[in-house]
Amino acid sequence: MREIILDTETTGLDPAAGHRLVEIACIELFNRVPTGNIFHRYANPERDMPIEAFNVHKLSAEFLADKPLFATYADDLMAFIAGDDIVAHNAEFDMRFVNAELERAGKSRFAGRAIDTVMMARQKFPGQPASLDALCKRFGIDNTMRTVHGALLDAELLAAVYLELTGGRQHGLVLTEDARGAAAGPGRPAQALRDAPVRPPRPHAASAAELEAHAAFIAKLKDPIWSA
Repeated sequence: MREIILDTETTGLDPAAGHRLVEIACIELFNRVPTGNIFHRYANPERDMPIEAFNVHKLSAEFLADKPLFATYADDLMAFIAGDDIVAHNAEFDMRFVNAELERAGKSRFAGRAIDTVMMARQKFPGQPASLDALCKRFGIDNTMRTVHGALLDAELLAAVYLELTGGRQHGLVLTEDARGAAAGPGRPAQALRDAPVRPPRPHAASAAELEAHAAFIAKLKDPIWSA
């Protein structure tokens, strides 16, 4: 199962009011584990940077001035997503900006499913804070490096949060090459997992006492299949 964690940074809250996307990050998940395959770009918004937005992500108009326009990599972005489900924190916000930029570039809007982790968290923990920082704290995920918002870092943290929201990691699970070398944590190269040694299964033979107990149990059953 392939999914895409997505996060954006913008110049404001509403693309209909002229605000633009300035950073986008996508992280590929396979069976809800990051594979190490990412898509990360900045975008020249072709406008000023309001101080309120700058204080959130610290991306200045000067820094973004020589960055490419979203339209130059819109096709690459959609090829990376490849129609798979998108997972985002407050997905409606991110998808409004992505679709606005796609339309501005003359491309089709994203037509797939977007999974909102804010909604997931509120359903799982009613009445509790559902911000990314609050969920990192709840699940013991280290977010001390998050001094400002950044699309790639936030996507990496959200990948870890999403794993916990959907049941958590199954410790000891052996991933095969069919799992596409999924990494054990956000941003870890898939090669690291492929190069790790795999322990062979330990043989197990039933003891005499176990065989005796099993025979006694079977004797109590009516027409047990083990006796066929």
